[in-house]
Amino acid sequence: MRTFSRWMALAILVGGPAAYADRNDFDLTKLGNPTWDRARSTEAPALFDPEANANFRAFTRTFAAALTSTNLMPPETLGHAGFSINAELAVVGLPTPDEVKLPTLGEQTNTLLVPSVHVRKGLPFSFELGARMGWVDRSKMFAATGELKWAVNEGFTWLPDVGVRLHVTRLLGNEDFDLTAAGLDVGVGKQFPLGGMVTLTPYGGLDFVGVAAGSDMIDFNQSRTTGDTLGNQFAGLDDTGVYKEVMLMENINTRFYGGVRFIGGALQLGVELSLTSQGGFQEINTNTQETFERGLPAVLAFSTTLGLDF
Repeated sequence: MRTFSRWMALAILVGGPAAYADRNDFDLTKLGNPTWDRARSTEAPALFDPEANANFRAFTRTFAAALTSTNLMPPETLGHAGFSINAELAVVGLPTPDEVKLPTLGEQTNTLLVPSVHVRKGLPFSFELGARMGWVDRSKMFAATGELKWAVNEGFTWLPDVGVRLHVTRLLGNEDFDLTAAGLDVGVGKQFPLGGMVTLTPYGGLDFVGVAAGSDMIDFNQSRTTGDTLGNQFAGLDDTGVYKEVMLMENINTRFYGGVRFIGGALQLGVELSLTSQGGFQEINTNTQETFERGLPAVLAFSTTLGLDF
């Protein structure tokens, strides 16, 4: 028994660090130091590197597009007594490192898997509340989403269903930065009965998603020791920096999506294709006042769902 305990302690000691940070967790130092010349005075402003700030902005916008690439529900609501719980999987195509650098601990992959659990509850007056918790594959990060949907029109024989959805997604388990995405989604769909308790609902929509992000103070010299800072009050600030804040209303991604949902009795199946257009942005070099353009690639995602609809 004592030998078993020793082996167990050794396994925890060896496996603990590997479990703490996986290949899809992030190391922001790979994006570059945004502060390239910090004045040796607490009253003098720092000078900023626009390229590093552009890298952070491109990274957070693209990763937010990946986290918000799933809807998997038509515009109609569940009804005031309805309830739905689903297991979902999103397969997201990621840009190449030459297009957008994602500062993952491991080599940047071509695709990202985001499995999630999605719970929805119908409310009176064609409203619906929803919550989704997704896990970023091979990482310790999670994406928590809250949503409120209102069916402007639903249930008419000759008219399509139209719904409006407000949603907010927050990244959890990440280090050194915060990431929030909030959006307004307008969807159109129509339910077709196939006989008895079986229905088929094609749908599509347009989603406008704003991205907000900010970083903590990042130390780009991880080998710094206490002795390096003795005798110099500013030595601890060398090779440190804070990325320029990414503002919600200045960073809007536009997502187009289409899918189909099948319901047979209480069983619910669905598939969806999503394309997020990010466009680009302008970054200003605050030192020279020069402006440069940065284009961002589109993010393509395929999602599927399996669940129960009561």
